[in-house]
Amino acid sequence: MSIVKINVLTVPEEQREVLEKRFAARAGAVEGSDGFEWFELLRPVEGTDTYLVYTRWRDEESFQAWLEGPMRAAHQGGGENGGEKPKPAATGSTLWSFEVVQQTEPKNA
Repeated sequence: MSIVKINVLTVPEEQREVLEKRFAARAGAVEGSDGFEWFELLRPVEGTDTYLVYTRWRDEESFQAWLEGPMRAAHQGGGENGGEKPKPAATGSTLWSFEVVQQTEPKNA
């Protein structure tokens, strides 16, 4: 079965809009990756400054190929017009890893 990677990002309130705009600007960046199955950016609604970046992959190898290829290239580039790279919106990051052991979907899907 699939694997899930959740990047847990600590994002100060004043940086939330910056983070969301950066993810919106990268729309389509992961969807074409071999083994990619799903993406969600989850915004906290109360009591926390933690965003969750949920991705689902066919297998660990697919995730690692994306991590070492397209994701690394996207995060190593310079800023706009070759300028200085923008400051990260998140102040902390932790990666959680899970294997999908059960799943279900709506009966009408």
